[in-house]
Amino acid sequence: MTHWPEVAGEDIAAIARPVNVSFGRGGLGATLTVLTTGANAPLLEMQKEQLRQKVNAVYGYNAISRIRITQTAPTGFAEGQAQFTYGTAPKKDPQPDPKVTAAARHYAEEVMDADLKGALEALARNVLSKAKT
Repeated sequence: MTHWPEVAGEDIAAIARPVNVSFGRGGLGATLTVLTTGANAPLLEMQKEQLRQKVNAVYGYNAISRIRITQTAPTGFAEGQAQFTYGTAPKKDPQPDPKVTAAARHYAEEVMDADLKGALEALARNVLSKAKT
């Protein structure tokens, strides 16, 4: 289940994530527990059979016989929060203003260590950018 978006598909991976695979007493026919938010649970419930077929296709046999859906709120206790970031592109930082970059360079120009100088320039850029907003 480490490649969940590839197994379940981007649409399901955006609203749900696998939490647990538990096996019954006989050893065959495991139960896959999937976490989703309350609003997406009915949508996921309708797609349970397709999801089971997709997961079993990866295993090559009927490893999963049942899918259980658990729900959580998108906000609340830290351990109960659902975060579904599969399929979303990371945000790109806007290019800094050239005046801010020049001012940041000015603040760190006397530092000799290259790593420290870079870190101080980055800090100055962040501080000067936040001051504008």
